Amino acid sequence: MKFILWVVLLFFGACESCAVSAQDSPASKLDPLPKTLETHLALSAAPPYLRAQATVYILDPTKGYVLERQGTNGFTCYVQRTDYTREDYRNDLVVPECQDPEGSRTIAPVEFEIERLRIEGKLNPKQLKEEIEHKFETGVFHPPARPGIAYMLSPIARLYAGPGSQRTALMNMPHFMFFAPNIKAEDVGAAPPMGLYPYVIGSGPMKYIILNVGETEKAQIGRESADLLMEACRHRADLCFLVTTTQ
Repeated sequence: MKFILWVVLLFFGACESCAVSAQDSPASKLDPLPKTLETHLALSAAPPYLRAQATVYILDPTKGYVLERQGTNGFTCYVQRTDYTREDYRNDLVVPECQDPEGSRTIAPVEFEIERLRIEGKLNPKQLKEEIEHKFETGVFHPPARPGIAYMLSPIARLYAGPGSQRTALMNMPHFMFFAPNIKAEDVGAAPPMGLYPYVIGSGPMKYIILNVGETEKAQIGRESADLLMEACRHRADLCFLVTTTQ
């Protein structure tokens, strides 16, 4: 008989000891995710009612994002692998994201360019950040022109454990990201990051106000994502929330 044991982390937050952390040497080379898993992760960022008509891109580590599926509702889902605000390249960041039509027009091209420049290998992380900032300053890129939202509702995300942290952590932290270009935390009374109340993350034109889902909604997302969680465990130990045993 096969039993599936749900780790407490699935319902209560981050796992800083899951497989890959800052004790490992940060990797400059991106390893591909299995295409099916990457597609499922990308779509898991969006609410269920948006997934069937959303566009999906997957990352080819030799050239950048490539179209996997053309959608019809204007939403663009993908898995982000590089945090351009940090001065290192890592191979363990896995951040499912789904942009609304305005984010698809303005933010997704920036994040696609970040991965392309990294893969090209001509810029170190500091230079890449400067290049992105320069493209905003010169009008190559533009911040969102209207209010909007980037969904990050996946129960699986591996990213930096917090502001200033050099550790990565596997997190079950479904949340909403509202466009807030160049906003300051004090402008909206933002709370400390990663907590119960809205907070601000990002840099310059790519700033967001973040609001985490409630505990009831998080638990529901976990239940609805059982197949994705098991699929992630089969392919990536550092994305695994499940322990399986067989008797």
